[in-house]
This record gives sequence, structure tokens and C-alpha cells, in this order.
Amino acid sequence: MLEVGEGHRLYVEQCGHPQGLPVLVLHGGPGGGCSPAMRRYFDPSVYRTVLFDQRGCGRSRPHAAVEANTTWHLVADIERIRETLGIDRWIVFGGSWGATLALVYAQAHPDRVAHLVLRGVFLATQAELDWFYGGGAGAFWPDLWADFLRPIPEDERGDLIAAYHRRLFCGDHAIEARHAGIWAHWENALASIDHVPLPGEAPSDYARAFARLENHYFANAAFLEEDGQILRQRRRIEHIPASIVQGRYDMICPPVSAWKLAEGWTRARLRMVPAAGHALSEPGISAELVRVMNGLRDGP
Repeated sequence: MLEVGEGHRLYVEQCGHPQGLPVLVLHGGPGGGCSPAMRRYFDPSVYRTVLFDQRGCGRSRPHAAVEANTTWHLVADIERIRETLGIDRWIVFGGSWGATLALVYAQAHPDRVAHLVLRGVFLATQAELDWFYGGGAGAFWPDLWADFLRPIPEDERGDLIAAYHRRLFCGDHAIEARHAGIWAHWENALASIDHVPLPGEAPSDYARAFARLENHYFANAAFLEEDGQILRQRRRIEHIPASIVQGRYDMICPPVSAWKLAEGWTRARLRMVPAAGHALSEPGISAELVRVMNGLRDGP
């Protein structure tokens, strides 16, 4: 556990070769936490893989806490981890929110990033939030969208992020947990192209941290200074090579964001994976990420 200040302690782990090529893994959400399955993309004889649970989730403490928990706290945490481990530069590997955080971190500290490996790109724009929480994805999954809408009175449905915020932070643990489960289920059900959702999939502790942290970040526009900031500041990182892996049928983070990010970035390579959705576990996505990481074994 690494003390990072403001009462937060982060779970950090290393695996693979102690003197290997360093790679930082950034999980999604916000609030998703890291898992052992995330190690599978990195040859342990080559890579020194660093994973950590971001503030408020996974094994980091305090659990589900949003105080002193912003994008900029996470960027500072990444630098604290890098300095603590004595790493000069590393490959940064992230998907979904992890891709967002990777891009923001790289723009803040471009000299510390050797290569970006991004999956299921999310640029934290209002248009992307409107797509997923304003009915765009719901047009493809009307039955699941109805489940997401059901607990919210009609007069609050014009801003579902705000409506869920009131319930996820109401102070009544039972109400928070119930709405957290619904919030998490909406996203998890759309993650894989062939996923058949089952009721009550997410454990309640996981769902509460996941929903509260996502909602906290999305209600605050990811704490960025302006909408569209990541694309507008891309020039800061255009010298860094990037490998972008995107599911063609990603319902959570539609491919247009990955396309816009890669367009005109001469050192970026975008791979659209056919018949694939959003999840890291999608066979086509996993295979492409393994191919990318195997291709970087001799150095980015």
C-alpha cells in the first residue's frame, strides 16, 4: 500500500521481470479496479508490469470515497508511483477510462511516456456522455435502457447523471447500493458484443465504488478544463508513438472517438477490430493487444 496523501492509500503491485521493460496498466471506470486478468498481455520474461487500484476502488482505501479524488489527483498518483519505483519512462497501457487517464497523464508528463497503448478510447467529452447516458446507446438496447430509466422519475430524466448522483450520494447506504447496482448493470451489460446480461452480476461493494466514482467524475466533466480538451492538446503528445485498439461495435465508447484521436497523428496506429465490442476480454481485442505488446518487446 502506498500513501499518497489526503487520507488515500493505493494498492500497487508489480509482476514480471524486475529489470524488464516497464509498463503501467490503467484500469477503467473510473472505479473499476485492476484484476489478475490484466497481466495476461505482458510477457513476464520481458515486461516489468505495474498495476494499481486508483483512489477509492479495488483494494485502495478508503473505499468508494470521492473526497480528494479527481483526474489531477490520479495524474499525481501515477507520478508518485513512478518515482517510488525508480522508473524513468514507461509504456502506458489503458482502456476506456484508463485510455482517458493515459492521455491526460501523457499530456501532463510527455517526457515520461515511451509508448501509449490505448483500447476503447474515451475522450471524456459531453457528446460521449450524452451518447451513453442520454439515450444513444439506449436506442440499440431499449429493454436495458428502460431498466436504467425505471428508478428515476420522469421529471428528472433530462439529466440522468445528476439524477443518479442524488441517489448515489444520498447518505442512505441501501438506496446508494440499489442504484449503484442498476448503474453498473447498464454499463456491464453493454460491454461485450455477445454478452447475455444476468441480474445481480456485480458484487455490491464493487458496484457501489464503481457507480459512485464514475458518477462523480462524469458529473464533473472528468475535471478537465474544457470540453474536448484531450483532442485540443494532442499536439503535446504527437511525438509519442501510440497503438490504438478499438472494437468496431463498441456501444460504450463508439469508434468515432478513436478515429478522431488517431486522425492526423502520424505516430499513431489505429486497429479497428471487427465483430468486437468494448470489453478488454473480447477475443479480438485481447488478441490484438497481445500482438501489440509482443511487437514492443524489443523496446517501444
